[in-house]
Amino acid sequence: MSIKKRRVLISVSDKDGIVDLSRELTALGFEIVSTGGTARTLRENDVPVTEIAAVTGFPEILGGRVKTLHPFIHGAILARLDIPEQQSELEKHGIVPFEIVVVNLYPFEKTIENEGADLDEVLENIDIGGPAMLRAAAKNHHHVAVIVNPDRYFSLIDELKKTGLIGNNMRRKLAAEAFAHTAAYDAAIAGYLNTHPEYQASQYPERLSLSYKKIQDLRYGENPQQKAAFYANRGPEAGLAAARQLQGKELSFNNLNDLNAAWELVLEFDGPTAVAVKHANPCGVGAGPTIFDAYNLAYDADPVSIFGGVLALNRPVGTATARKMIEIFLEVVAAPGFKDEALEIFKEKSDIRLLEIEMPEENPEQYDLKAINGGVLIQTLDRDQVDVRQGDVVTERKPSDEEWEALNFAQKVVKHVRSNAIVIAGKNQTYGVGVGQMNRIGAAKIALKQAGDKAKGAVLGSDAFFPFPDTVDEAAKAGIRAIVQPGGSLKDDESIRLCNQLGLTMVFTGKRYFKH
Repeated sequence: MSIKKRRVLISVSDKDGIVDLSRELTALGFEIVSTGGTARTLRENDVPVTEIAAVTGFPEILGGRVKTLHPFIHGAILARLDIPEQQSELEKHGIVPFEIVVVNLYPFEKTIENEGADLDEVLENIDIGGPAMLRAAAKNHHHVAVIVNPDRYFSLIDELKKTGLIGNNMRRKLAAEAFAHTAAYDAAIAGYLNTHPEYQASQYPERLSLSYKKIQDLRYGENPQQKAAFYANRGPEAGLAAARQLQGKELSFNNLNDLNAAWELVLEFDGPTAVAVKHANPCGVGAGPTIFDAYNLAYDADPVSIFGGVLALNRPVGTATARKMIEIFLEVVAAPGFKDEALEIFKEKSDIRLLEIEMPEENPEQYDLKAINGGVLIQTLDRDQVDVRQGDVVTERKPSDEEWEALNFAQKVVKHVRSNAIVIAGKNQTYGVGVGQMNRIGAAKIALKQAGDKAKGAVLGSDAFFPFPDTVDEAAKAGIRAIVQPGGSLKDDESIRLCNQLGLTMVFTGKRYFKH
């Protein structure tokens, strides 16, 4: 057999576009060599194809587990045609090199997404020969073009039609894409096994394999001098990654970061709720009988800071709410839906980005990653269900029913505020938010000043314990009637004693909500 013959190896699980690609390659003079399922598809569509067994001289065995792991295949992929000795070896053994390798892998990720898939089915969908061929072709990309992504099929054909060859620039890009694909495939397998109860040695394995798929490049990061992109978890898209943009220009890095903060907080609430976020912190949160009422409460909580902010709602937006929203400038409005009439109203403010995000049946456990110099920190996201009634009332006076509601509301919000964090609230509205201060009394003073006269009769929520009773003193001066905090300070007794002297009620939850 002549070594000059142009030959392409095709073995794909995803058959989309493969017939058209094969016809084009045949017309360009390539012989197509293929494995069982792919060869069958090509024959059924009248595309000439050579079975892999005709090349190896050995049938596929073990139910298809072994078919391409053979020197006649891997020698044809890995041979360096610029080395005369290797060319001679090919001729000696009658091996025709492959010029192009087109491979995509068993659908492992689709299999594990199927809740009915058992472990045996999952293991059978771990591809062995496919990654071996991809890695071999990518390693030898100076002599072999490797394609793993069906979206690249016709850019390859265009290149061949122009010059009859595949340029080095395309070969390099295709090789890098193939290695990224096999790395992501292995990461998905490792991730599945590391979390499977029969294999999991630890929630945090010795080697952490993460894989994400790019949704889009972003214009820049937090600042124009920083480059950025948006990636989604591999698997079915959900949350912000699955959001459908209905209006407005492209989302920025800061838009997405703020939106995530708003969305995570609004998911804490069952009833109609609106959350306004500025610089990744809630500036106004409102809960009401309707989403219109909830938005008005969120707006009234801080009508200054909401300007240019990001808004998340847990109910569809109707006409009255839309009309109210366009009275100010908002960067993003995200909700599980928008009435057609509301969309017409928003067209008057076409710069407002509208995002439709599906409400999850439950807020799934996910991981929070923080890059640090030299590594990454990883933790589970805090999915604790806030219920301050499970805490201990440590003062003589007990909270009233309305105060219990307000304390729970405040603590749901404080969980999503940067530490040190203090939230002043009523039973369905924030009045003041103290964010990210180096000491707790500083955060309290900011929140109380913002609340002003609304602090009278309101409640105060804290993300961590009071190291000194000074926060109680400031709260009482402003008219606060009830406080919720984790407790656990060496000086808890001083804070409790002062509350009793001043007629305040205080609840210890035993749960800290730091957010950095």
